[in-house]
Amino acid sequence: MCGRFAVTTDPALLAEKIKAIDETVTATSDGKDAAGPNYNVAPTTTISSVVRRHSEPDDEATRRVRSMRWGLVPPWAKASADGGPETKGPLLINARSDKLTTSPVFRASAKSKRCLVPMDGWYEWEGRKGAKTPFYLYGGDGEPLFAAGLWSTWRSKTAPKDAKPLLSCTIITTDAVGPLAEIHDRMPLTISERDWDRWLDPDAPIDEGLLRGHGDLDRIQIREVSRLVNSVRNNGPELIEPVEPQAEQGTLL
Repeated sequence: MCGRFAVTTDPALLAEKIKAIDETVTATSDGKDAAGPNYNVAPTTTISSVVRRHSEPDDEATRRVRSMRWGLVPPWAKASADGGPETKGPLLINARSDKLTTSPVFRASAKSKRCLVPMDGWYEWEGRKGAKTPFYLYGGDGEPLFAAGLWSTWRSKTAPKDAKPLLSCTIITTDAVGPLAEIHDRMPLTISERDWDRWLDPDAPIDEGLLRGHGDLDRIQIREVSRLVNSVRNNGPELIEPVEPQAEQGTLL
């Protein structure tokens, strides 16, 4: 599972680094800056996502960095009284890799709307309810991890024709392996740089081989962190610092 993560790379800098077009919106609907570092990304937060799309039907698809709501909103979701998507039911923040092509919620996006969610690392908790210990899983080389995801567009039937649709996404999870499996049985499905375009290709069917892999597993390290991360009100670099005394780190091999 991936229910909380950290991302500190500015979308414009990310786009430049991965040779993508920056199409992000830097402010959320409530006026808060969505481009700054966020050490405690929670569901429904506006995040950056990487896609490949065409500008014209016959041109080559190019990478784009777009702002999306974390928590997939299917195109058929009903509108609430305020004009936004209905919030009843579970937040679709994760999608199981083995259900993508069969689930009615995910299979349409799996065909041509696949994305990558960049992150510095994500959090998992281990232990009994009420006394769980948080851990931070991150790229040990200091480079971002790119989690496989799906995205969707949603528009209220009553919205003006020129209104922008809501873009939303979900992070794909797979079976955890190595030391991480001792903390949680699921983990984000990461995609290696060499496979980014294969995963994002809007004109090709989903690559089942990538769904069975573990991407950048050799780069992922683990450290125990403070329980400050338990509250979404806390947000700062202290959330990813190792607890004192420093916990033993491990590499997922």
